[in-house]
Amino acid sequence: MNRLIELRSEFTLVAKISIKAVKINTKWGMFMSNNQTGKSIVVDYDAIANQESFKALVRKKSTFLWSMTVFFLAAYMLLPILTSYTTILHQKVLGEVTGVWFYAGGLFVMTWSLCHLYVAKANSYDKEAQAIIAEYENGGGRR
Repeated sequence: MNRLIELRSEFTLVAKISIKAVKINTKWGMFMSNNQTGKSIVVDYDAIANQESFKALVRKKSTFLWSMTVFFLAAYMLLPILTSYTTILHQKVLGEVTGVWFYAGGLFVMTWSLCHLYVAKANSYDKEAQAIIAEYENGGGRR
C-alpha cells in the first residue's frame, strides 16, 4: 500500500512538472516549451501542418492504418460468417480437429503479426516525423 502511495505521489510530481514545463499560447496558436537549455522554443504547428512532407506522412500513415483496420476486421468477421452460414470450416482437417480451430488460431497469429508490423511502421513514421521537425527547424516550413 505504501508503494502505491509513493507511485501516485511520483506520478503527481511528474504531471505537475510537465504542466509547468509546457505553456500554451492560445491567442497565437503556438506551443511554447522549456527545453534543457532553459530557452523558450516557439513552434508554429500550422506551419508544420502546411508542409508537403507532413501532409505526405499523414496520407501514408492514414492509408496504412485504414488498410490494416479493414484487413483485420474482414478476417475477424469472416470467422462467424463462415461458421454460421457455410460448412467450409466444419470439415475435419487433422484427425478430429475442424477447420474452425485452425482459422481461430490463425487469427491469433494474424493479430500478433499485425502488431509487429504496426510497431515497425510506427518506428519508421517516427523517423519521418523527426525529419519533418528538422526541416521545420531549418526554416523549411516557417511562414
